[in-house]
Amino acid sequence: MVRSKSIVPVMALCAAAALAGCAGPSTSGHTYTTSEARRPMRVETGVIQAIREVRLERSPQTGVGTAAGAVVGGVAGSNVGGGKGSIIGSVLGAVAGGVVGSHAEQSLSDRPALEITVRTDAGRTFAVVQEAGGESFAPGQRVRIVTDPSRGTTRVSQ
Repeated sequence: MVRSKSIVPVMALCAAAALAGCAGPSTSGHTYTTSEARRPMRVETGVIQAIREVRLERSPQTGVGTAAGAVVGGVAGSNVGGGKGSIIGSVLGAVAGGVVGSHAEQSLSDRPALEITVRTDAGRTFAVVQEAGGESFAPGQRVRIVTDPSRGTTRVSQ
């Protein structure tokens, strides 16, 4: 019984490490991937018409949070009582841990973002959603619109 109690902190650390991997790559305007480096991109200029705070949601979820939570919850629940109580505790702990882990994965992978509506100097108006952070924007501000035509990605930067 002492061994199963000592494994709970280890399982909690493993779950935390697994959930840390839930965060995906950045989609902010100031972060580039290595595959985007040294590629020609089209640059336009324009003026910000509106900004709206939104959330970037990772979809679909990987299930890592649910699985890690279920394992930790099951191990923790197995320490309740003995015999059938231990089995019931394991099952209830696994279910509760899975639910908590799923919510943790969702909250760790959701990121604050901005929907930036821009009117280009050529008269075209469109919106770009990108992760918030790194740069601040305001309506009326002149910005650059950087588009990678081969990937179909666009970002707004100062």
